[in-house]
Amino acid sequence: MSTVLPGNMPTPSSVSAPRPVARINPKFLPLVATISLFLAMATLGSVFYDGFFSLQVFLNLLIDNAFLVIVAVGMTFVVLSGGIDLSVGSVIAFTTMVSASLVENHGWSPALVIPLVLLMGTAFGAFMGFLIERFRLQPFIVTLAGMFLARGLCYLISIDSISMTNAFYSEVSQMRIPVWGDASVSIGALIALVVLLAAVFVAHCTPFGRTVYAVGGSESSALLMGLPVRSTLIGVYTLSGFCSALAGVVFTFYMLSGYGLHAVGMELDAIAAVVIGGTLLTGGSGYMLGTLFGVLMLGIIQTLISFDGSLSSWWTRIVVGALLFLFCLLQRVFAARKSTHA
Repeated sequence: MSTVLPGNMPTPSSVSAPRPVARINPKFLPLVATISLFLAMATLGSVFYDGFFSLQVFLNLLIDNAFLVIVAVGMTFVVLSGGIDLSVGSVIAFTTMVSASLVENHGWSPALVIPLVLLMGTAFGAFMGFLIERFRLQPFIVTLAGMFLARGLCYLISIDSISMTNAFYSEVSQMRIPVWGDASVSIGALIALVVLLAAVFVAHCTPFGRTVYAVGGSESSALLMGLPVRSTLIGVYTLSGFCSALAGVVFTFYMLSGYGLHAVGMELDAIAAVVIGGTLLTGGSGYMLGTLFGVLMLGIIQTLISFDGSLSSWWTRIVVGALLFLFCLLQRVFAARKSTHA
């Protein structure tokens, strides 16, 4: 024990230091908010609706939104760089139309069609990225033009839906991989998880990923640091084009058809998932895990409305709109705190 002499203050060793208060890093707040809200919705659904709390119900969120997870991953890279891609839904539709036409009308093998459409989507994204970087055009305008172009090309192939009866697509569509008990997942869901894991690795463990964050934070600073800004800007749109085409392949497995009206508005769903997942629209901050929970959030809203049975499907849009307002405000608060601490 320390001795306190008369007329003297206690020695420093006799005063216990205050314990540091554990606080969440501000950059994780949007992600924590997204995950917390998802868990809250899952809990409410489990309390109010019988049969909601089951493994298969939650796996269905991934099965039914596998293509959205894939396209949202590509969109996340674009938004992290400070850009936007409005063409993703049209590229999905174009992928389904090309696949259905070549397989059903021209007798091509899926082994040739799938690599071809993936190459087409990748090239389309690279072309838009080149225009944006080389001529310093606004991503909104360039990708809007890409959206109109890809959607219009669908109707050059056919104005009607083309059903896919090929055995390969039918078997993949019906195939399920057991998980636990009676629960199972689809091939599309597994592809989405593989894409997500690959995206996490690329974003956080490669020079390309670190450059994407740097460009989104400040392109001029990234240039001064000697980072390959030009190739990175083209790369994010190339990656988005590839993810859109891959999402189109998965969408073909899901719908078993090609149609020019497939995936209308999916670019908005992808952007909504990215924003709800905590990625800043100004770029430079965000996480792939947040994008996954953003997609699952959209899915669980639809599932809750489906279990309720008395609400119109338009309530999904209403709730998503309210969430977007909420997370935009959260992003503003986060940006203000970040500038204060800077």
